Amino acid sequence: MNHVRVLRGVVGAAGFAVAVEAVGLSGLVDERFLPRMSTILVGAAGLIVDPEFLADVVATLTAWALGLLLTVAVAVPAGLTLGALPAAERAVRPLIEFLRPIPSVAIIPLAILLFSDNLHLKLAVIVYASSWPVLINAIYGLRDVDPLAKETLRGFGFGPMSVLARVALPSAAPFIATGVRVASGIAIILTVSAELLAGGSEGIGIFITEAAGGNRIDLMLAATLWAGLFGVLSNAVLVAVERRLFRWHHARSEAAR
Repeated sequence: MNHVRVLRGVVGAAGFAVAVEAVGLSGLVDERFLPRMSTILVGAAGLIVDPEFLADVVATLTAWALGLLLTVAVAVPAGLTLGALPAAERAVRPLIEFLRPIPSVAIIPLAILLFSDNLHLKLAVIVYASSWPVLINAIYGLRDVDPLAKETLRGFGFGPMSVLARVALPSAAPFIATGVRVASGIAIILTVSAELLAGGSEGIGIFITEAAGGNRIDLMLAATLWAGLFGVLSNAVLVAVERRLFRWHHARSEAAR
């Protein structure tokens, strides 16, 4: 089944590439504004051996990884705390519902004013934007814990912390993992967006801006293609890890269908 999904994805991507190539060959769109897909792919292949671009990739991925780690360190404990304390969750729910819909890109200008260091700026916007799916999934993951399992442990004399460690956390872990996977995609989007808007010296967003300024639309799209491919790859890796760690959860979900 997974192979079929992968094949469908490859066919869809190939179909899109062929369509873009056909539009370029037809002359309907000026190649200065939309280069042919073959030109973009050649540019993307050339970027692999471009030291400047590789340095930009390292800068972007470093900010992404640090931002995602900070997100997990902040959002998971906060979500578990709110999930375990319904009264506290109800108290802060209005604040969460107010802040969560605010477009993450909209806070970049504020972050520019608050942070002089580009890495700190990127980390701030990554953590703000990426925390929501992890926080919400952690809260609802604890709510989904089987109450009978908790009562059984309590009946055997286990305290609240033991119930949390033995039942609640294992049950909520798949939900948290899903939240981290969603947050990973958001983090790469915000990293590149911050680089595009805030500037700096290194990063894929910086490379895209410089390529656009030099009227190299082919290189701009090639760098964008690599950013998208990294997002796909990171999601695939996290899905594989999630399925390996939580086989029981996926087996139960498949059985429920």
